[in-house]
Formats: sequence, structure tokens, C-alpha cells
Amino acid sequence: MVIVRLSVKSLSPLAAAAFLTATGMAGAQSAPPAPALVLELNAAQPSDKGCRFTFVVTNNLGAELSKAAFEIALFNEAGVVDRLTVLDFKELPAGKTKVTRFDLSGTDCTKVSRVLINQATDCAGAGIDAAACLKALRTESKSGIAFGI
Repeated sequence: MVIVRLSVKSLSPLAAAAFLTATGMAGAQSAPPAPALVLELNAAQPSDKGCRFTFVVTNNLGAELSKAAFEIALFNEAGVVDRLTVLDFKELPAGKTKVTRFDLSGTDCTKVSRVLINQATDCAGAGIDAAACLKALRTESKSGIAFGI
């Protein structure tokens, strides 16, 4: 491994600006992160009723959501939509992370290949645009099932 020590003073002004920009050191402050509603499909486990989906939700929209609900599509192992259902996450306080579980009766976890957020059916809160829940939605999955918008 080679370590190179470089002084910005030894570079031309144009090269120094390019270096600082490329390394993220141009400017004393970085831009604040964009408001987001992060929805993570954390697990899908068999339950007495069918399949239990565990979601981790983080509300970084900057305001409390009094109601948040999403219509999801479940795809089977052949990639065909097997089911549409609405998941109601209820209220989501600003800056808080919440874990929510949903038991979907008659669903075999091993046959779910993909979960798609089809639309936001409810998105309400003081100062919240009704479209914010879908516009600012970021999805992640730790379940092994493809999950997205």
C-alpha cells in the first residue's frame, strides 16, 4: 500500500478546487440530508396466520405524520402479482424510528419474491403535502425479498 501525502498548497488553484470538490472537503458545511421517509422490509417470517412482515420505519420528513398507509403488491416466485393489500403504519412521529409488524393471512413467505410499494393511500400531518410519503420514500430490505417503489 502506498500512502501519498499531498498539500493543497502545492496544487494550482484549479487543481486544488477539483481535489477539494472530489474529496468532499470543499466548503465548511455539507448540505443537510433531504427529507425522507425510510421504509425497510426487515423480515418476513412464517406465522400462525400466514406470513409476518416486519418493517422498520424512520420518519425524517421534519414533521409528524398522523397517518401513513401504503398499498403494496406481493409478487410470487414466478414474478406474478399475487396480492394487493394496504398496510397502515398509523402515526409516525418526526425523527423517530418505529418497528411495525403485519400478519398477512394466507400468504406463504417462501413464495414471496418481491414486495412493491404501489401507492401511498394515506399521508397526513401538519404541514405535510399528501404526496410527500411517496415522493420522499426510500426503501431498503434486509429480508432477502426484493423491496422497492
